[in-house]
Parts: sequence; C-alpha cells; structure tokens
Amino acid sequence: MDEAKIEKKYEALSPFELKDQLIAMAESPRIKMMLNAGRGNPNWVAVFPRLAYSILITFAIEESHRVMSRPGISGAPDSKGMGERFLGFCRIHAEQRGTQLLEDGYKFVTEKLGLDGDSYIGEMVDGILGDHYPVPDRVLDNTQKIIRAYLDLTMCDNDPPEGTMDLFVTEGGTAAMTYIFNTLKENGLIHPGDKIAIGTPIFTPYIEIPVLNDYQLVEIEVEQDEDKNWQYPAAELEKLADPAIKAFFLVNPSNPTSVSMAKESLDKIADLVKNERKDLIILTDDVYGTFVNGFKSLVAIAPKNTILVYSYSKYFGATGWRLGVIGIYEDNVMDKMIAELPEAKKQELYERYKTISTDPAGIKLIDRLVADSRAVALNHTAGLSTPQQVMMVLFSLHELLDIDYHLYKKEMQDIVHERYETLYKALGTEGPELPFYACYYTTIDIRKLARERYGDEFGKWMETAHEPIDFVWRLAEEKGIVLMDGGGFDAPEMSVRVSLANLFKPDYENIGKGISALLDQYKSEWEAGK
Repeated sequence: MDEAKIEKKYEALSPFELKDQLIAMAESPRIKMMLNAGRGNPNWVAVFPRLAYSILITFAIEESHRVMSRPGISGAPDSKGMGERFLGFCRIHAEQRGTQLLEDGYKFVTEKLGLDGDSYIGEMVDGILGDHYPVPDRVLDNTQKIIRAYLDLTMCDNDPPEGTMDLFVTEGGTAAMTYIFNTLKENGLIHPGDKIAIGTPIFTPYIEIPVLNDYQLVEIEVEQDEDKNWQYPAAELEKLADPAIKAFFLVNPSNPTSVSMAKESLDKIADLVKNERKDLIILTDDVYGTFVNGFKSLVAIAPKNTILVYSYSKYFGATGWRLGVIGIYEDNVMDKMIAELPEAKKQELYERYKTISTDPAGIKLIDRLVADSRAVALNHTAGLSTPQQVMMVLFSLHELLDIDYHLYKKEMQDIVHERYETLYKALGTEGPELPFYACYYTTIDIRKLARERYGDEFGKWMETAHEPIDFVWRLAEEKGIVLMDGGGFDAPEMSVRVSLANLFKPDYENIGKGISALLDQYKSEWEAGK
C-alpha cells in the first residue's frame, strides 16, 4: 500500500488516535529524538498547594489520634475546637513551605467568605483522610463555597451575575462532558435528530460524541474565522437564532486555536438568549480561561442558559488528579424546560428518580446529573473522592489569595508566551498578534504558510498533490516531531496544532525549524516535478 493510501486510511481517526500512530513513527530508531507537542498535558506543577496538602495530612493524622490511638490505627477526628488547634499547628510548622497557604487560606475563608473555622477545617481534615462518603454527594458544603469564589474570580472576572451557582465536582472535565450529554438526553432536553450548534474549531470529542448512536444529533457548525483572529463572525452567531437548534456547545478559549470570545460575541449571545432564544442551552468548556486576563465566560453573561464546565488540570499541572466541576445557576432555563415536558415524559422521569426523592419532579438538573452519573440506583454513593475535593480547595485558595498581584498567573503566561515566541522565531515568521489569547496552543495553517512563503502555485500543489494529514505524517516520520492534525478539530485542513504546554523552550525552536525544513523539502519535490 502506497503512502497516500495509508494516510487516507488514518484520516478517519480522531486526531488523538492518529497521534498514537505518529508517535510510533517518530520513535523510529533512525530518529535520534522525538519531540511530542501533540497532547496538551502541561509540564509544570503548582508547588505550594501540593506542599500545603502534605502538611494538612500531618495535621489530620494528629487530630485523628486525639480520638483514638492504637498501633497503626487512629479515629475519625472531632471538629470541635479544631480551628484554633489548626492555627496553633500552623505556628509550630511556620518554617515549612506550604504552611503559609494553609494559614492564609483559613483566614480568607473565615474572614472573607464567612465560613465557620471548625466546620471548614473539620471538612478539610475529614476530606483528606477520606474516611467518609462525600456528603453532600454533589460537593462538600464549604468546598462548594470556596470553589464558587474561585469561579467567580476566574470565570466571571470577579464580577459574577446575581444569583447562586450550584456545583457538581467531577472526575475531570471529561467526566463532566459525559455526564452532561447523558443527562440532557435522559431528561428529554435533547432527542435523536435534534440540531445542536458546535463552535468550531473545537476539541474533537465535542464533534464525535453527538453523532454516536447514544445521541444521534445533527451538528450545525458555528465557525470561527481565521482571518478575524479566530473570532465568531456575527453571521455565524446568527445561526443560533434558529429555534430548531436546541443547544450550543463550545470551548472558550477555543481548542485548538486558544482564543477566547471577544466582548462583542459575548454580548450578541447574551442579547440573543434574552430576547429571541430564551430556550437555548449553552454548554461552555472554559478550562483555558485562567490563562487570559479579564476572561469572562458565557456563564457570566448568560447565566440562565449556560452549563459551565471547568477543570483544574491545565492551569495547575494536575491532569492526573482528575479535578473538574460543572456549574449551573439556580435560576436556569433547563429546570423550567424539564418542568414543562409532556406528561408522559414527566411520568417516565418520575419513575426514574422516585427511589431517591419524595419529590422526583422537583429534583434540579444539577442533582439529576449526580444521580445519572451513578445510574440513579447508586446515587447514595455518588460524588468525587473527598481527598480530590480538598486538593480543589487548595488550588482555589492559591489563586484567591493571589488576587492583588497575580504572580502565579503571570508565571503561567510567561511560560507559554516564551515558547510561542521561540516557535515562531524559529519558524521564520511573525506569530499572529491575537487579542484574548490563552496561548496554550497555537494553530499553524501549513497551506497558508506555504502560499505566503513560496507563492500560490506551490500552495495549490501542496493542496492537490497530498492528503490532508501528509504534513503531520511526514513530520513524525522524517523529523521525529509529533503534532496534532488541525483538520481533526475542524480547523483548516493540513493545519497543525502545537501544544505550548508540554515541552521546553529549546524544543519549540527545534519544532519551528523542523516545520520549515519539511516545507523546504516539499518545495524541492515540487520543483523537481515541474
């Protein structure tokens, strides 16, 4: 089988599956070193929350020995008076890095958020020991208030809308996505054959999940414009006015283009759901929002219509922790839509949820998500593990305590921007000056670069003589460089997504030079074939 036929076979794969084949080729013994900038797993970790976590475990064990102490065994701690004992512990251990975060965090939650000290520390101690089921199962009480404050700061630019956002903490953003799709279907908010809008380019699973037999949805693309800094043109957003479109799914800042929505687009959607599409469901995945100054999520401007998904994984270097959260405002259109379902569907849902509530019809969507995540019957043992919830609290406090100086955010931004500048300098071209840029990824349009560098005739040959994945294929096979195929994200064909998160600065210089060298090889082949 010739190379073109092999490439064509692999084009049907998700870019995340294609990546595995590219890695296998890039690891060829004839290639000295592989550079994998395909997946967006960051190569940094936030230090102080983790140090604080380790110190908190020590305090928790000390507290557990106050209740019972036998060889290798202690008891479930008693929270009475625990707040004062915790402050005393912090003073004794003041020299340890991480203790300051614990002490400052305690003062913040008691003074700024008004939490009871014993209750807060009792929840953290019990949580980090993991000796009870999560209660409440959706999210621990104090934990919800702290994460909500974090989301108000990072997703709403510290200017949240009126009302209260309910939270469900999940095993990462991927679990959140799975739960949401399933519960929307089970509760009659989406049906097979319904139209949903997808903001493209987008994280591939949002393209792949809706068309599965589980959902059988019809996708309408709302496309960003590469020539307008990857923003949504007004004409594209107008598609959402169609009442046949039940939901709008997007990633903001986008993946792979890494650009957040401009205020004009946010305002247009806010106006649309206020006046024309009060029934439009919006699902926004905002994991990269923390990399953008002044970021505002759609949940901040259209809270009644929006389901927020956020993950701590990228910003804090915590993909292995699996820390995600779903946020839905208490006053939302989804609950109203469930209340207005046909009687037959209401009866079906009554039967579904009757074993977990005396008022099944009154269960909110956010709580239906929890029940459905455990097949309803296991609702009583639902919930994210409590040690994970404690880690979410410490990550949240790390950012909330940095509100005046944003030292951590600046470091994060410096890391990815340095890599971005290094990549484009080695590529021999100016990186696009993009407002609202998270800079976690960058998308390089190889066909566009080919035309700019060597003319339209060469660019046309690139397009017609090669399969769309030929460039990433050869980049892996010949240069040992693994990048994601942009076309798999509905970005331009033969574009590449470069993760700026998982390699070091010199590696991006090599990637830039490798892309240029391969483009030169194409040019030599084109000239030889004339």
